[in-house]
Amino acid sequence: MSSIFAIAVVAAAIIALVFAYGLSSWIGKVDEGNDRMREIAGYIREGAMAFLRREYKTMVIVIVVLFVLIGVGLNNWITAGLYVVGALLSVLAGYCGMRVATKGNVRTAQAAYESGMSKALKVAFRSGAVMGLCVTGLGLLGLGVVFVALDLATVVQCVTGFGLGASSMALFGRVGGGIYTKAADVGADLVGKVEAGIPEDDPRNPAVIADNVGDNVGDVAGMGSDLFESYVGSIISAITLAAVAAVNSGGAFNEATAALFPLVLSAIGIIASLIGIMGVRGKEGGNPAQALNMGTYISGIIVIIASFVLSKTMLGSMNYAIAIIAGLIVGIAIGKITEVYTSGDYKHVKKIAEQSQTGAATTIISGLGVGMLSTVWPVIFICIGIFAAYRFAGVYGIALAAVGMLSTTGMTVAVDAYGPVSDNAGGIAEMSELPHEVRNITDKLDSVGNTTAAIGKGFAIGSAALTALALFVSYATVADLSGISLLEPIVIVGVFIGAMLPFLFSALTMNSVGKAANDMIEEVRRQFREDKGIMEGTSKPDYARCVDISTKAALKEMVAPGLIAIVAPLAVGIVLGAEALGGMLGGALSSGVLLAIMMANAGGAWDNAKKYIEEGHFGGKGSEPHKAAVVGDTVGDPFKDTSGPSINILIKLMTIVAVVFAPLFVAIGGLI
Repeated sequence: MSSIFAIAVVAAAIIALVFAYGLSSWIGKVDEGNDRMREIAGYIREGAMAFLRREYKTMVIVIVVLFVLIGVGLNNWITAGLYVVGALLSVLAGYCGMRVATKGNVRTAQAAYESGMSKALKVAFRSGAVMGLCVTGLGLLGLGVVFVALDLATVVQCVTGFGLGASSMALFGRVGGGIYTKAADVGADLVGKVEAGIPEDDPRNPAVIADNVGDNVGDVAGMGSDLFESYVGSIISAITLAAVAAVNSGGAFNEATAALFPLVLSAIGIIASLIGIMGVRGKEGGNPAQALNMGTYISGIIVIIASFVLSKTMLGSMNYAIAIIAGLIVGIAIGKITEVYTSGDYKHVKKIAEQSQTGAATTIISGLGVGMLSTVWPVIFICIGIFAAYRFAGVYGIALAAVGMLSTTGMTVAVDAYGPVSDNAGGIAEMSELPHEVRNITDKLDSVGNTTAAIGKGFAIGSAALTALALFVSYATVADLSGISLLEPIVIVGVFIGAMLPFLFSALTMNSVGKAANDMIEEVRRQFREDKGIMEGTSKPDYARCVDISTKAALKEMVAPGLIAIVAPLAVGIVLGAEALGGMLGGALSSGVLLAIMMANAGGAWDNAKKYIEEGHFGGKGSEPHKAAVVGDTVGDPFKDTSGPSINILIKLMTIVAVVFAPLFVAIGGLI
C-alpha cells in the first residue's frame, strides 16, 4: 500500500509540472504587442536573467562549502547529497517561474489593450500559476523520489538535508532579490515621482528598467524560492516526527504510514490547486480579488474534504484531519486579516492615506502603528492553531497543521506571483505610451496584487511558526533534550541572543537597501543633471548603468545576512551547547514572527495608501499628500519585500541547521 501511495505522490508532482508546461506554452502564444513593447520587455528579461546568472554563481560557493561541511563534519554524505538536491530544486523553481513571468508581463499589457480586464487577468494569473505549480511540483517530486529511493530510516535521518538546501538558497534568493528590487524602486520613486514630478514607470527615468527587473528577481524568483522552502519544510517537519506519531498512536498505524501521510496530503493539495487555478474567471468590470479568492476557497474546500478521508483511511482517526483543518483555517484567517490591514478597501489603509495630508512624518507614524496592530490577531490565530493541533494530534499534529496551511501552495503562489506580472505590465504600458485606459486596468490588477502578495507573505510567516516549532521538537529529539528550563541562565542567554537575531538581520538588510538606494538616487540625479535631453525626450537614459548598480549592490550585500542564519546556530551550539541553542531558537521564533508580520503588513499598507491616493482621493497624483504617501511607500518597500519576508526563512533555516548539526553539538557538549 505504501509503495502505491508513494508512486501516486510522484505522479501528482509530474502532473503539476506538465500542467505548468502547458500553461507556459499557452502564454507563449499570446500576442506580445508592438515593437516598442517587445523592446522594453526584452530589456527587462535580459536584466533579470543576467542578475540570476550572477547570483547563482555566488550561491554555488555556498552550496559547495555546506556540502563539504555536512559530509566531512557529520560524516553523512547522504544528507550532504540531499542538501545539494534541495538547493538545486529551490533555485530551479525560482528560475522557471521568472522565465514565464518575464514572458507574461508584456502579454498582459497587450491583453489589457486588446481585450480589457478579463483577458489581462487571465494572462497575468496563469503566468503566476506556472510559478505555483513549479514550486509544488518540484518540491513534491524531489521528496517523493527520496521516499521511493531510500529506506525509511535513512529518509527520516537525512531528509533534513533537503530542507537545509531549500532554506539556504531561499534566504540568499529572497535577500538578494529584495535588495535589488527595492534599491531600484526607492531610487526610481524618490527622484522620478517626488523630485522630477514624472509618472511612475516614465521611460525618461533611468531607474525604470532596473525597477521592473527587480519585480521579477525579488517578487517572483526570490518569492518562488521562499515558498518552495516553506512548502518542503512543512512536509519534512512532519516526516521527522513520524516515529513520535506512530508511538503515540498505540499501534493504530506505523512510522512509514505517518511519514508518507504529509506527502499524500500535499499531492491532494496539488490537484486541488489545479482545480482552483482553472476556476479563476475574471469578468469585465468585475473585481479581480473576488475571482482570485474563489480559486483559493475552492482549493481549500477540496483539501478539507480530502483530509477527513485520508486521516480515516491512513491513520485511523479523524483527529489528524482536525489538525490539518486547523492549519488551513489559520492560514486563511491570517490571509483575511492581512487583507484587512493592507487593502485600500478597508479603514486602516484609508487612515494612512488621510494622514498623508499632513506630511510624510504622519504617514510613516500611521503606517508603523498599523503594522504593529496587525500582529495581534495573526498571533492569536497561530496560538489557537497550535493548541488545537496539539490537543487532537500531538506534536505531529502541529507539523500537519503547517502542511495543511501550505497544502494549497500551488494556488497561493499563483495568486502571489500574478502581482509582479501585473506591475510589470503597467510599466510596459506606460513606457510604450499605450492608452491611459490600459494603465488603469494594470493598476487595478497591481493594487489587488499588492494585497495578494501580503496574503502570501502572511501564509509563509504563519507556516514558519508552525514548521519551526515542529522542527524544534525534532531538534530536541535528536539532541536528546527532555526539556529546556527557563530557570537555567545559559538557556536565557540563548533566548536573548535568539530574540536579537531577527533585529540584527533586519538592520543589515534595511541598511543594504539604504546604501544601494543612495547610489541609485545619485546616479539618476546625475543623468538628469548632465543630460537635459532626457527630460525633454530627445535622448535616452542609461538604463544599463542603473541595472548594474542594483546588481552589484544585491550580490555584495546579501552575503552577511545570509550567513547569520547558518553561522549563529553553529556558533551557539558549539560554544554554549545544545540547551542554549534551544533557547536561541525559541527566542528567534517569538520575536521573528512578530517582526515579520509587522514589517510585511506595514509595507503593504503604505503601498496601497499611495495607490488609494492615486485613484483620486485626497488630491490624487502629484498632490502634496501623494508625495508624502510616496515617501511612506519607499520606507515600506524594504519592510515588505526585503526584511519582512526574509525573517520567516531565517527562523526556519536556523532551526533546520540546528537539527542537521545536532549530533555535533551533543558530541562537543559546549565549550563553555
